[in-house]
Amino acid sequence: MSTVGVVAIGRNEGQRLIRCLQSVLRDGVAVVYVDSGSTDGSVDAARSMGVEVVELDCSVPFSAARARNEGFGRLRKLLPALEYVQFVDGDCEVVEGWLDRAAEQLRGDETLAVVCGRRRERFREASVYNRLCDMEWDTPVGEAKACGGDAIMRASAFAEVGGFDPAVIAGEEPELCQRLRRARWRIVRVDADMTIHDAAMSRFTQWWKRATRAGYAYALGAHMHGRGADRHWVRETRSVWLWGLAVPVLVLALLWLTRGGSLLLLGGYLALFLRVRRGMRSRGFAPCDARLYAWYCVLAKFPEMLGQMRFCFDRIRGRAGALIEYKTSSGSSIEAAP
Repeated sequence: MSTVGVVAIGRNEGQRLIRCLQSVLRDGVAVVYVDSGSTDGSVDAARSMGVEVVELDCSVPFSAARARNEGFGRLRKLLPALEYVQFVDGDCEVVEGWLDRAAEQLRGDETLAVVCGRRRERFREASVYNRLCDMEWDTPVGEAKACGGDAIMRASAFAEVGGFDPAVIAGEEPELCQRLRRARWRIVRVDADMTIHDAAMSRFTQWWKRATRAGYAYALGAHMHGRGADRHWVRETRSVWLWGLAVPVLVLALLWLTRGGSLLLLGGYLALFLRVRRGMRSRGFAPCDARLYAWYCVLAKFPEMLGQMRFCFDRIRGRAGALIEYKTSSGSSIEAAP
């Protein structure tokens, strides 16, 4: 697999990073790890495993997009014959056999730029938030509009469109896929396990920050590509403004005038819940999972609205967005496995 390489990115991922690097080193491929200012020994641990390390300049704002781009640049220098690059987050383990299968898929279809598979949560039942993530990763197989942070890409296609946009602090993968599809490349999700993810979300505040980041991503994506043919994230953005701001404001504004009648508008949230639940059931999810996902989809409108507002304030002030991080560090220094 001398034409396949891996770019892993991370920051204070602790033992998760060790597991990630071990999962790709077993395939004998070239691996580059890009570190965004870790303080837990990640850099030394990666080097002790024989992995090429790129330490990002802390004077420039961090972003996953920037990290992946720099990793890709270093990987191409190490492997001039690079054809396919697997991007993986440091909190994920690549499933054995995935790289072979995905590379074969790309070799068999010259129109494909990206191949991705199923990302699963390692500790799905550890918290309701991990469970939500596992359901979120379970997307339909076949032609896709976008991929996530874990995916294998054709190096030539990635370079052709300029890689990730380093200024995009959230939703950088769908943004890249927008440009790939406009350049007539295709993205496909196959029916195969790809990575095992460790969300490590145990607190409501973490979920809230993650939903805030999603709202920011919707606004940014709609701003950049919303005028395109597929109206990238315009519908999602309008939905957030409707349920996260317009309906609550309208209910309160009309409360006195309607003698409480405006409270009936809150029934719209029930209708939204039922619609999402029905959609999840139609995709084969169990009733309890469908209810849980629908409830949190409705609740997410409010932190997503905060993310939208944050994007608007950043635009007004003319400043670049700052990362919205929901994960905590591993809490201890890494001890590299032998």
